[in-house]
Amino acid sequence: MSTVQSTPAQPWFTQDADAVVAAMGTDRERGLTTAEAEQRLATYGPNSIAAEPAPSVWQVALRQLADPMNIMLVAVAIVSLFIDQTSVGILVGALVVLNVVLGARQELKAKASVDALAKMQAPKAKVVRDGVLQQVDATSLVPGDIVALEAGDMVPADARILRSATLETQESALTGESTPIAKDAGTLDDPETTLGDRANMVFQNTQVTRGTATVVITDTGMTTQMGRIASMLSAVKPAKSPLQRELDSLTVVLGWIAWGAVAIIVIAGLLRGQEIASVLVLGISMAISAIPTGMPSFVQAMLSHGSRELAEHNAIVKNLTDVETLGATSAINSDKTGTLTMNEMTVESLYYAGEWFSVGGTGYEKSGEIRGVAGGAMPDFTNLALGLTLCSDATVSDEGDVIGDPTEAALVVLAAKMGADAEITRARFPRAAEVPFDSAYKFMATFHEIPNGAGTRLIAIVKGGPDVVLERCAHALTPDGPVDIASRRDEILAANRKLSEQGLRVLAFAVRRFPQGTPVPADPMSAVHDLTFVGLVGIIDPLRPSSKEAVRIAREAGIEVRMITGDHSITAAAIGEKLGLAEGAASGADIQAMSDDELKAALPNLHVFGRVTPEDKLRLARLMQEQGAVVAMTGDAVNDAAALKQADIGVAMGSGSDVTKQAGKMILVDDNFGTLVTAVRLGRAIYDKIVSYVRYQMALLFSLVLLFLVASLFDINDGVPLTPIMVLFLNFFITIFPVIVIMVDPAPEGIMQQPPRDPKKTIANPAAVAQWLFYGLLIFVTALLPLLLFADRASSTEPNVPVTMTFAVAALGSIFAGLVTRRDPESGLEPPILAAVKWLSIPLILTIATVELGFLQNLVGTTSLDGRQWLLVLGLALIVPVIIELEKWIRRARARRRTHARAVPAR
Repeated sequence: MSTVQSTPAQPWFTQDADAVVAAMGTDRERGLTTAEAEQRLATYGPNSIAAEPAPSVWQVALRQLADPMNIMLVAVAIVSLFIDQTSVGILVGALVVLNVVLGARQELKAKASVDALAKMQAPKAKVVRDGVLQQVDATSLVPGDIVALEAGDMVPADARILRSATLETQESALTGESTPIAKDAGTLDDPETTLGDRANMVFQNTQVTRGTATVVITDTGMTTQMGRIASMLSAVKPAKSPLQRELDSLTVVLGWIAWGAVAIIVIAGLLRGQEIASVLVLGISMAISAIPTGMPSFVQAMLSHGSRELAEHNAIVKNLTDVETLGATSAINSDKTGTLTMNEMTVESLYYAGEWFSVGGTGYEKSGEIRGVAGGAMPDFTNLALGLTLCSDATVSDEGDVIGDPTEAALVVLAAKMGADAEITRARFPRAAEVPFDSAYKFMATFHEIPNGAGTRLIAIVKGGPDVVLERCAHALTPDGPVDIASRRDEILAANRKLSEQGLRVLAFAVRRFPQGTPVPADPMSAVHDLTFVGLVGIIDPLRPSSKEAVRIAREAGIEVRMITGDHSITAAAIGEKLGLAEGAASGADIQAMSDDELKAALPNLHVFGRVTPEDKLRLARLMQEQGAVVAMTGDAVNDAAALKQADIGVAMGSGSDVTKQAGKMILVDDNFGTLVTAVRLGRAIYDKIVSYVRYQMALLFSLVLLFLVASLFDINDGVPLTPIMVLFLNFFITIFPVIVIMVDPAPEGIMQQPPRDPKKTIANPAAVAQWLFYGLLIFVTALLPLLLFADRASSTEPNVPVTMTFAVAALGSIFAGLVTRRDPESGLEPPILAAVKWLSIPLILTIATVELGFLQNLVGTTSLDGRQWLLVLGLALIVPVIIELEKWIRRARARRRTHARAVPAR
């Protein structure tokens, strides 16, 4: 037996079936021998998708530990233990463990996308070996195997069709096209034929919905179309979210600040002649002050809170950092089938006997009205109802469960709306003969005996493409009876064109009534002529009720929405118009002919893409990202998986494949596109809260850095403004409550009327840093004053009043700052404020207790204050919120003046 040709000179679909059999080194009737199959299995490997090895728990934990923030904390912990600051070292070490555990836990939740592909492998296949049809594990199939397929089978590997009968496959998993594809063994001439149009090929993990076929396996395992998607998934490396990138860059800056400040303090201490141990204690205090030790934990907590909010709205995120990515979304690439649409074929429009009708109801529910011209009587739909029920095979239960072809299911539902039950009608008028549908002639015909007076009469019912059905018609049905087809041909063609331009799939119906006594023809095909044209039905996968409004809201929010689908461009463009998408449509072939630069230039004017391949979807996402867009990609089929992984936020549908769920970063449980827009709104609100938190945290950090630097450089209280335990107490037991206030604060109104934030504008932009420094300077000045005013009572070794007052002012100032900085530039004193006051009362009481209660005094190193000292502490702390609110009021006033100046034209 000849050796299999693993890499053909020409695509398999352009070669004659016999040529493919010869190239594969097999026998059309007897298949491979068992020995040859075993040899090829050893050569090509099993017919399975290779899975990437999952990282171990230790590998994930080490990656988390390598985070720059955690590395700095580890250094602080080690030095603390070395200089006998055991409690500080243990507490900081516990923070590192907490950060690592939280991060690793989230990362381990995400399984490898390719693993899901491996699980989809069809378990069994019917293969001819040694001339005998036998059932084997699909993983043992090899190139050259002859496989038998029938309705209901999953295709086990990519294959060339050798012979078929009424074969149709559902390929939405690969192409995104919602309707089954008719298949046959004919040779295709164009080597550039797109995947969805390769009618003589079947592909792994697609489903046979109708007919039978004999095929020869051409590709197995990783060389199949499914395997190529797996390879693309492996090649796409997940990028860090915008928040991760920003926090990483911020960490680097803080590292320079922290260790620079530590170096200054150590050098200054040594120059003053202080002992090395004392200097190191100062350095540790400075490092703890300068490193936002709680930032990783607090950001995780805030994102976790956001993920719970999203879950309540049917959006599940797999990694916490993806929560904020939603808020930066500036482009949404949406699949059509099952995402924007319901994935339930529905007859929407009807042209019957020369008159137009609209059909109510959606999906496979058998309720809905048929509406026509006002004042006109409903016609007798008998001729069409017979065609809908008898010239189809699908069944639809009253609960909407479908068995068979989805398009035929839509016809059965339409018949039910006309009052005709498919099962009863089929039982009453069984088929006497039929011409099965075949893509070669594009129609189906069935013959039945129906009552005619005292006897019966043979009729033929035909369903198919309008052009081929019309060619076989001699008459056309009108309200006044049949007329010559020539008088109505142009009108019928115009009606077909009208339905097609609306993005509807059009089917034509015709009938032939034979003279009484005519026997059932021996050759049914020869009797399919001299038909009477009955009408046209327009079928569509209807839009979800919420999709159009969701698109409107997204566009109002400045988000570019594009639809990317496997359907034909004309269908996609019509649906895009109904959705309210911006203008511009292109096919997969169109964009494949463009270079990357040409496509980037065309993208602003393209919003609908039809007949695209998985590679096209991946490329579009990548090019949009290169242009600076933060891309969300929705999808439910395997063909969407690589693009979902490439996108900044891949959004899988809850009813979609396991592959997309694993490749995506978010899952919409209800499959509702509108839920994605809601998720974007929540994402924006969460990002605003993170900005508020960072603003608050950095103001406190800068205040402490300045406090330690000034105290050290000017030898205030021997350079010790606060002890390390005080700093840790401030960073965790006090500031956690203002952070909670920020977390629970409701999102501002009008958040979806603002444009997407510019991802190039980082959290640490110059204006933000200046604001942090200003707010930090306020807290620093107010906290420093007690050390200056009560310098005569200061001591670096014992609890004393100046250090305690500094601690109290810093604590109360940070509490009040948390209240007013929870919103920006809006006032933090506007309602709702009651919930914020309730939360902030806790650290307020805790601060007083820390200063006045004995066991807390011993723990933190404070001493009691008298009434006059407390009044001074309160007065100094209140300076912070008053000045912050004044600064925001000035900014709001300037913004109003600028807006007014733009609104009023110059005279």
